[in-house]
Formats: sequence, structure tokens, C-alpha cells
Amino acid sequence: MGLLEFIKDYFIGFLDYETPKVMVVKNKKLGVIYRGVQFFVITYFIWYVFISQKAYQDSETRPENSVYTKMKGTALQGDHVLDMVEYVRPSEGGDVISTILRRVVTHNQRQGTCAEHFTVPNANCSKDSDCISGKVDFDGNGQRTGRCVPYYNQTFKTCEIQTWCPIEDYAAIREPALAEAINFTVYIKNAIHFPKFKVLRGNIKPNKRNGQKYLNKCHYNEEKHPYCPIFRLGYIAEQAREKFSELCRTGGVIGVFINWKCDLDLDPSECKPTYSFRRLDLRKNLPSSGYNFRFAKYYSKDGEEFRTLIKAFGIRLDVIVHGHAGRFSIIPTIINTVTAMTSVGICSIICDWIMLTFIDKNAIYSGRKFDDDSKVPNPSQTFTLPTEFTIISYGSTHSDLSEGVAL
Repeated sequence: MGLLEFIKDYFIGFLDYETPKVMVVKNKKLGVIYRGVQFFVITYFIWYVFISQKAYQDSETRPENSVYTKMKGTALQGDHVLDMVEYVRPSEGGDVISTILRRVVTHNQRQGTCAEHFTVPNANCSKDSDCISGKVDFDGNGQRTGRCVPYYNQTFKTCEIQTWCPIEDYAAIREPALAEAINFTVYIKNAIHFPKFKVLRGNIKPNKRNGQKYLNKCHYNEEKHPYCPIFRLGYIAEQAREKFSELCRTGGVIGVFINWKCDLDLDPSECKPTYSFRRLDLRKNLPSSGYNFRFAKYYSKDGEEFRTLIKAFGIRLDVIVHGHAGRFSIIPTIINTVTAMTSVGICSIICDWIMLTFIDKNAIYSGRKFDDDSKVPNPSQTFTLPTEFTIISYGSTHSDLSEGVAL
């Protein structure tokens, strides 16, 4: 029976109509809280939403862009002069470019058989039966022939393999780092297009007369040369808070972030990029830290193919472009203005909660705030209210109930 009454009361109450009633509570503490919250909400929307976040603008955050990179510089390696063809990968440029800072070189490799390196698991042996013919160890350097042979000029033996001989782990020569690489320069050309606003910008300021001459002499400076996207590798390492000598030893991946934040309500010349740099790879003594890659140079001698294997350590630059553009639009202005005006209503909710929870005589306030016309009291009854309590009824005159109200 109780469940049926609950369901009946719920559906009957669902059809009730609620209308607000205004009460004026003459309490200075509550009034200060109410005006303080109002001031905070209004200030927040004016300063943060409209001024800082530019909520009055229509925006675009996924622009189209292109990146072209080129590196320049020369360095001495013994008696040899190395230029960009020797140390830059890839040579055609793009949003990823790397430069070699140090090399480990294995000369005169050719196809044949030789001893496996002794650090490879199960490579050490004492007789041929210890080596399984045709087995390929993926931690090793080639396919085993089934023979146990002396390890080059040593007294111990390892399994023989078929591969490029001599193997890198045995015959590699470590070359010194390119100290001059700190002054290598990288040219980063970037164009960005905001299709919604039909705006195309570049990080090089158009200059028909002296443009190329200017780029041949300048280096990037945020204040003096913001339109000169030519960076020294030493400057990039410094901005990424990395030691260049450590990058020469282990290599590393550095992100070059180009940030376009354009207010299209201003002059187009104000739409210019800013640059930031950050190390992207993990570098806390992990086996995978740093950056290196291998490549080979092939040649023939007496009709036989040879190669020089090079393990290169260097800096890889990943160019990452972010863009945001905004322009005044009436639609977001109206939407955010209405949102701001609506949000002021939170002040009443907070003050009602304080009034009905913490202020003295909150039971009286609660009784007067929520009326139910199905429970109308006897007209002869009189309620005495607090002196700071006033009711405003819609459609009637302002009545002060400080002495009592006959209902």
C-alpha cells in the first residue's frame, strides 16, 4: 500500500507548477558574500573568457602547413673535409632532418665466413658439435656454418658464421666527434594556411630586393631577427637544455616546435611564429636512449664487392607545427555573453545554501522560502519573522514582515 501511495504522490507532484518567490534578507554578511561572488564571476568572464581566451572570436586550430629544411656547414675529419652530403640525412630535407656528429666505422667488409662475436649467447665453443649448422641467432651477426674456429687472433674459439666479415663488434673503429658541428646551421622554412579565414602566412618576411642577402647573413633572434629561421645546432641544444658534448656521444632527438597564434583582428604582420625546443627521446641511462643509425657505402675491388659499414650518432630534428587563428564573429560573442549572464545565477544558489544551512533562524527562512498551497494555514494565525526578513510577492506591493504577517 505504501508503494502505491508513493507512486500516486509522485505522478500527482509531477504535474505541479513551481514559480519563484523573491525574499529580501537584510543580512550584511550574506549580502557581502553575494556581491563578492557576483564580482568574482563577472570579473572571471570579462578578463579570462573574453580578454585572455578571446571568446568573442571564431577560431581554427587545424591549419594546413608545409616544412622544408636544409643544413649547412663543413667539418674536418683528419685530412678529410666533410660537407652536408656526408653528414646530413635525408639530403632533400623535410619535417625530419638529422646530422651525424660521431661515427663508428668498419672498413673493408665482404661476404664470407668468420668467427662470431664472443658476447653472443651460445657462440663460444670447443668443438664443431657445439655449433648447429644453419642456425641463425637473431642476437648474432649471421648464419652458423657448423664449424668451431679460433676467434681471430685469440686462443679461445667461437662458432663460425656466414656474413659480412670482419664483423662490426670486432673491427669497428671509433672516430672522434665533429666538434665543428656546434656551428652547423639548419634552415627551417614553414608556410601555414588557415582555410577557414583564407589566410596564408610564412616564417620568412617577403623582401624582393634583399631577401636572399639577408638570409645569408642572419641567425634567428626572437627580438632582432624573428623572420630569420636559421638556427645554429649549438643554439638548439642550449634552448633544449642539453649538453652538446653529450649529444655527440649518444645522439638524441630534439623537437622543434613552431607555434602560430594569430589574432586576425589585428594587422597581418602581427601573425608571426614563435619557436621552442625540447628533447623528445628518453635519456636516463636506458639502452634505447640517444639516436643512432647504420648505413653502408659499397664499392668493388678486383671484381669483388666490398662495403664500409658506418654506425652514426647524431641529432635528429623533428619539426612540429601548431597553429591557432581567431577572428571576431557575432555568433560566439552572443553565445558566450548569454553563458556569462546565466552563470551569475550561481551566486543565488551559493547564498541560498549558506542561508538555509549556516545562518541563525534558517528553519524560519526555509519555511518561508518553500510554500505549498495545499497546506494553507488558518487565516487567523500570525507568524513573527526576523527583523531582517522581507518578502516580495509578484503582482503585489512590497511588504515588510518584520513585525508579523497574517496569512
